[in-house]
Amino acid sequence: MVWYDGACPLCMREIALMRQLDVRRSILFLNIAPADAVCPLDRQLMLARFHASEDGVILSGAAAFAAMWRAIPLLKPLGYIARNR
Repeated sequence: MVWYDGACPLCMREIALMRQLDVRRSILFLNIAPADAVCPLDRQLMLARFHASEDGVILSGAAAFAAMWRAIPLLKPLGYIARNR
């Protein structure tokens, strides 16, 4: 699951690309820009930084991007490389 800011033009372009690459439709993309959006953490915190869940754990920032990449076959190797510090 990926939470994104649907009011952010850069976020929208990134999510559009990820949706195209996610040919298996394995990622649920949730727009949290609407005021009534349901968020597992503080909404403002989630809008300020990219968040994704992997194996029931909510990740943010670079770790969230790496998790999203691991769910997309084409980007999976990059996601594993990004996991290692």
